[in-house]
Amino acid sequence: MPRGRELVVRAKRNNAIDIGGETVNPGDRLSLELEIAKLYTHAPLNVSIEVLNGKLSGPTLLICAAIHGDELNGIEIVRQIMARTDTQKLRGTIVAIPVVNVFGFIHKSRYLPDRRDLNRSFPGSERGSIAGRMAYQLFNEVISQCTHVIDLHTAAIHRTNLPQIRANLDNPEAGAMATAFSAPVVVDAALRGGSLRAEAEAIGIPVITYEAGEALRFEPYAINAGVRGVIRVMRHLGMLRQSRRKLPYKPVTARATRWVRADADGIFRSHIALGEMVSKQQVIGIISDPAGSQEVEVIAPQSGILIGQQTLPVVNEGDAIFHIAFFSQSDDLIEQHLEGYRDQVKDDQDDELKWGIGTLST
Repeated sequence: MPRGRELVVRAKRNNAIDIGGETVNPGDRLSLELEIAKLYTHAPLNVSIEVLNGKLSGPTLLICAAIHGDELNGIEIVRQIMARTDTQKLRGTIVAIPVVNVFGFIHKSRYLPDRRDLNRSFPGSERGSIAGRMAYQLFNEVISQCTHVIDLHTAAIHRTNLPQIRANLDNPEAGAMATAFSAPVVVDAALRGGSLRAEAEAIGIPVITYEAGEALRFEPYAINAGVRGVIRVMRHLGMLRQSRRKLPYKPVTARATRWVRADADGIFRSHIALGEMVSKQQVIGIISDPAGSQEVEVIAPQSGILIGQQTLPVVNEGDAIFHIAFFSQSDDLIEQHLEGYRDQVKDDQDDELKWGIGTLST
């Protein structure tokens, strides 16, 4: 090769992808319906899937939301990503499922009609219950065709979460995705049997779970952080052109988390906010009777960051009310990190990402 000339490696043209009996060619985008169950009336119940098959080859990324039907922030994250993506510039394929648990979504419920948790039912069974059959269809028709997964969640009803990534950090690919997402906190979370994360990783597909905000709500701070994070992961995977911008901050990894539980029944008042540093033995809340004549202090067991809490102001003894993450790094370093996150949230107030749908820069 002549001196001074660089070897240019051109990306290969992408392949077609087949999902639910439909073929999506390179450069095309298709909305399709995957039948996963039938109603009592024998009317089919479908899951809507958006497939954006990039013109050039690359990873196949599944972005899914509402496996728990009342967790809505992820639905808006998916919509914004889809609205911004140009298949002519995309490398690889995005498979997007805005609402996985259609049953739960219709009824504003976390669960399926039989009270089963879809996220404990993978990889499913062709002859099982509704949960098993749904999981089986999704796992075999969709998930097994993907190379990477981002699973979008919120806290359960009457709780809220600081934006955070949960991943199996023993898996290097999942760990790299978690870092690239750049949420304030990464939790090294054990795999739970039957979950999408555990069963996908069992067949070699790295998964990260994004947790942010509260059920049955659209919360701009949680949605903005999610949209930004998904874009960063797509850049990390080579699906989009790399940005010259550095990550706003490097996520800190929690070495452990712990729920602080109520020591009494009564009216709960929190003294701290999500993302706030707490010190060991700090009073972080009060539980009192309705008249306030008897009060019980809620004490932080050790220093850390508040990553989740109950939002309902009434509690019973034993209820989990504060979720605190603990770290190996110094409190000063953690505080500097949180300051970077708070600055970004503040900047988002006037940012075009708030509810815009501009074209994604690739």
